[in-house]
Amino acid sequence: MDLLITEKDTMEIFLRITVAMVLGIILGTERIMARKTAGMRTYGLVSMGASVFVIVSMIVAEFYIDRTSIGPLRVMSQIIVGIGFIGAGLIIFKGDKISGLTTAAGLWVAAAVGVSSGFGLYSIAVFVTILTLFIFTFLWHVENKVKTKAGDYLFDHDGIDDDY
Repeated sequence: MDLLITEKDTMEIFLRITVAMVLGIILGTERIMARKTAGMRTYGLVSMGASVFVIVSMIVAEFYIDRTSIGPLRVMSQIIVGIGFIGAGLIIFKGDKISGLTTAAGLWVAAAVGVSSGFGLYSIAVFVTILTLFIFTFLWHVENKVKTKAGDYLFDHDGIDDDY
């Protein structure tokens, strides 16, 4: 089975995944400014992972049209649900603190990488892996700086928690 995509298609796919990641990061930035737990990395990973699942679904559905009644997308949907349960187990609450959220989101994206690889969409899998490493490493530093600035602004200037 070969799910071949052209170089032009590959660039369009990379653009879609990158846009999803950037928009997720923007949403996460707002959440940091609002002093919420999930931030830039978590939102970036979830948005990117969702886009990969949609893109892979579209490619695979096109390949399997009129070929089988089993539907390989059913398998993928069950992987997504199963990983969601595993990810939920990684999230730990301690008082008003939460940990493991980015790890759970990263696990979900790893499932998207695995599904992409399983369907032979290697370029997508490699590209998403690179973006995920970017989010885990470089964006960690950026997110911490934003958190520091948000804390200084929201709590030091007017003494009011502008939590919305």
